[in-house]
Amino acid sequence: MTHGVICAGQQEGDHRLFLCLLCALVALVRTVLHRQLQFPTCVSRASTRPKHPPAHAHGRVVWMLRICGNAGRRSALPASILIRAAASNGGRARASQLNHLWLEGKVAVVTGGASGIGACTARLFVKHGARVVVADIQDDLGAALCAELGPDAASYVHCDVTVESDVAAAVDHAVSRFGALDVMFNNAGIGGAACHSIRDSAQDDFERVLRVNLVGPFLGTKHAARVMVPAGRGGCVVATSSVSSAVAGAASHAYTCAKRGVAGLTENAAAELGRHGIRVNCVSPAAAATPLATGYVGLEGEAFEQAMEAVGNLKGVRLKVEDIANAVLFLASDDARYISGHNLLIDGGFSIVNPSFGIFKD
Repeated sequence: MTHGVICAGQQEGDHRLFLCLLCALVALVRTVLHRQLQFPTCVSRASTRPKHPPAHAHGRVVWMLRICGNAGRRSALPASILIRAAASNGGRARASQLNHLWLEGKVAVVTGGASGIGACTARLFVKHGARVVVADIQDDLGAALCAELGPDAASYVHCDVTVESDVAAAVDHAVSRFGALDVMFNNAGIGGAACHSIRDSAQDDFERVLRVNLVGPFLGTKHAARVMVPAGRGGCVVATSSVSSAVAGAASHAYTCAKRGVAGLTENAAAELGRHGIRVNCVSPAAAATPLATGYVGLEGEAFEQAMEAVGNLKGVRLKVEDIANAVLFLASDDARYISGHNLLIDGGFSIVNPSFGIFKD
C-alpha cells in the first residue's frame, strides 16, 4: 500500500514536472515569437496572469510560475530550473540584439580601403549588411578584397584622395552602383618621413602629408555632402584622425598638424551639416599594427605590439585594427544617431595621462 502511494505521488510529481517544463517551453517560444514579430508586451490589468511574458528575467520567472498555477504556493518544479530557463532565454535575446545588422541597407565609401584599418572596416561593414565602395590607389589589393566580399556587396575604384576628380568619381560610383551614399569613411592616410626635428623637416614632405591626410578628408566630406544633402536622408561622415590630435610629441610635425586639422574639420563640418541630418565624427586611435604604423616605426608584428603596450596606459590589452573598425562601425550606425562633432579617442587613456608625475603607485 505504501509502495502504491509512493508510486502514485511520484507519478503525480512527474506529471506536474512535465507540465511545468512544457509551460516554460511555451513561454520561451512565445517570448521569441513576440520579439521577432515586434508585438508589444500586453498585460491585462483585470487579470493576475499576464498574457505575455515580461522582457526582464525576473518577470519571466514570475510569469512562468503563474502560468503553471504555482503562484502563492510551493512549486513542484525547482525554482533553479525556472530561473535557468528564463536566464537562458534572456541570454539568447541579448545575443540576438547584439548580432543585429548595424548597417543593413546602407551604402558606404571607404577611402584607403584596400589594407589596414580600411580593409578591416570594409569587411565589418559588409558583415553588418552594408554595400561598400573600396577606394584606394592599391589596385591589386583593393580588387582582391572586393572579390573576397563579392560583387553584390563591394566594388573597387581607383582613387587618389588628393585628386578631387577621383574622390568625386568614387562618390558618384557608390550612387550609380548601389543607389545611394549613407556613410563616407575618410580613412586614407600616409605617415610621411620619419623625421622628428623641425630643423630637418622638408617642405615637400610636410605638404604631401597634409594633402593626403587633411585635404583628402576635406574632399571626401565635400563630395559626400554634395550627394547627401539633396538626397534628404541624412548620412554619416567618419574620418580617421590620430591620438596625435590630442597629445603632442606622438608623431611628426606634418602628421600631427594634419590629424589635428581633421579633428577641426570634423567639428566645423558637423556644425554646418547638422541641419541636414548629416553627422560628422572622427576616430583617433593609438598605433595599431597596420602597414602604415609598422613601416613608420620600423617594427613588425609582436615586436610592434609589445613596444606600443610598453608606452600605453591600459595594460593587458593590445590595440587591434578590429578595435578601430568596431568604433567606426558604431559611429556609422544608427546606434550613434545623436553623436556628431565628436573625436573618439581609441587610445586606452594614453592621451589623458602624464606619466612624468608618477603619483599613482601600487
